[in-house]
Amino acid sequence: MKLVFAGTPEVAVPALDALIASDRHEVAAVVTRPDAPAGRGRRLVASPVAARAQAAGIEVLKPVHPRDEDFLARLREIAPDCCPVVAYGALLPKTALDVPAKGWVNLHFSLLPAWRGAAPVQHAILAGDEVTGASTFLIEEGLDSGPVYGVLTEQVRPTDTSGDLLTRLAFAGSGLLAATMDGIEDGTLHAVPQSAEGITLAPKITVEDAQVDWAAPALRVDRVVRGCTPAPGAWTVFRGERLKLVSVKPLPERTDLALAPGELSAGKKNVYAGTGSHPVELLWVQPQGKKPMLGADWARGVRIAPGEHVGAADVR
Repeated sequence: MKLVFAGTPEVAVPALDALIASDRHEVAAVVTRPDAPAGRGRRLVASPVAARAQAAGIEVLKPVHPRDEDFLARLREIAPDCCPVVAYGALLPKTALDVPAKGWVNLHFSLLPAWRGAAPVQHAILAGDEVTGASTFLIEEGLDSGPVYGVLTEQVRPTDTSGDLLTRLAFAGSGLLAATMDGIEDGTLHAVPQSAEGITLAPKITVEDAQVDWAAPALRVDRVVRGCTPAPGAWTVFRGERLKLVSVKPLPERTDLALAPGELSAGKKNVYAGTGSHPVELLWVQPQGKKPMLGADWARGVRIAPGEHVGAADVR
């Protein structure tokens, strides 16, 4: 089939690579978000998908919005059979959905109908799911509600961050998307409507969502840190400034550490914080304006006083 691939971030690149490598399909063009400011100089930088497509000599389309008439006209000129999508980042209007004869097919990183929305991997970790996966489905105007072509499952490991899990799903899902294109092309694969039961939503995680509530159980604190890593980054407050939490470890066995929620206790090689249940060890933290560091090194540098807490409301 002639394909137009839509995607933007690094997580979409493995799927694009798989389709470029296919001897059954032609990636005629790529649709991605416009160049965005990045780095200290805030200069405009092409998306990872755009950079990969340009390196492969593939035409790149960067509409401000996919309803733009110039974009739609070019899409009709290309006349793709199908448009595979991975994390494109914009809603597709019906005028775009109607162009390819076999529709737009999305690779979504959950087992639909669970976790429809922008942040399925983060929400799977926040919810404590033990198994998640990826689905390919035919895009319709509803939010991730179209019929499903194929799925794969992936174990959620106890120490997985959303970045770890998303990376594994991106590579495994690239094969699923390529196989879905094959099945659509030869007519052996047919989309099946999603179940009306088990629907959960996964809206984008905000910076406010990523603030740790130390009154929550240690297991919840750990899930928030892992689910919000690398983005937007879990955080708390220490001495009026934001402190990013890169990695923590629940310690249910430390019954000797009777710490109030948010209360800190620093030893020679470790630093602990109280929660609503048992303490957690702060393995890696990132003070404001600094690079990530071992929690114990941070604690030595700030000289934590007895009874001092993280989690105060005021942020400078």
